[in-house]
Amino acid sequence: MAERIPLVAANWKMHKTVAETEAFLDTFLPRAAELGDTELVVCPPYPSLAAAVARCAGSAVRVAAQNMHEESRGAFTGEVSAPMLTELGVDGVILGHSERRRLFAENDQALARKVPAALEAGLTTILCVGETEAERDANQTEAVLRRQTEADLAKAPDGRLAEVVIAYEPVWAIGTGRNATPEQAEEAIAFIRSLVADRHDAAGEAVRILYGGSVKPDNATDLLGREGVDGALVGGASLVPGDFFEIALAAAASSAPPPGAAG
Repeated sequence: MAERIPLVAANWKMHKTVAETEAFLDTFLPRAAELGDTELVVCPPYPSLAAAVARCAGSAVRVAAQNMHEESRGAFTGEVSAPMLTELGVDGVILGHSERRRLFAENDQALARKVPAALEAGLTTILCVGETEAERDANQTEAVLRRQTEADLAKAPDGRLAEVVIAYEPVWAIGTGRNATPEQAEEAIAFIRSLVADRHDAAGEAVRILYGGSVKPDNATDLLGREGVDGALVGGASLVPGDFFEIALAAAASSAPPPGAAG
């Protein structure tokens, strides 16, 4: 079985100024070494990326953007390209978040172009997929996950599929008062993994799949301890250093070998 290193990413959305970003990292970074091999990523708004890169230099914490355009340059007002991100020292990018799909009409055709562009630029790509409340209630979860996963990865080379990090975010469990059970998270993530494996066996085993639906310190252990869950994409709870640390700690504990296991 391929060894998958847990990844926990903080998606700050449209929160935190430069000063607030620096203050968060000044609190969080000294504790990051306690989290072992768990890969830690913070995703600030564009204006705070450079400050985050500077603060995280020499630490285990990496920095990712929340979106990018597929073209490297052009007449695309308000957009940011992969070369602009890499010049800042940014390590990765979130693509296809449900808020981008719902509020800004991002579609699978655009994501099919963005994913290979991000990979080509050397950016760790966190691709978000997930169903809405109406789609789940209509028993369309697997159909939606199939459509998004297959379409969004369509132009990614087979040999690089395992480099993409996929985040399952049930849209119906984000800010609605409804929570995905650990069993629901495990089932959806197993289905996504099977879709990648249908395309490339080795990639299906190696690809990291995160859970991203209202992860909090009080549910992180149950969610991240499920089979096949390789970490979390954290929204609101990632704005507080202590809460983000507790979630990352749960991810690290879920990947640790049991006491007495051979090392």
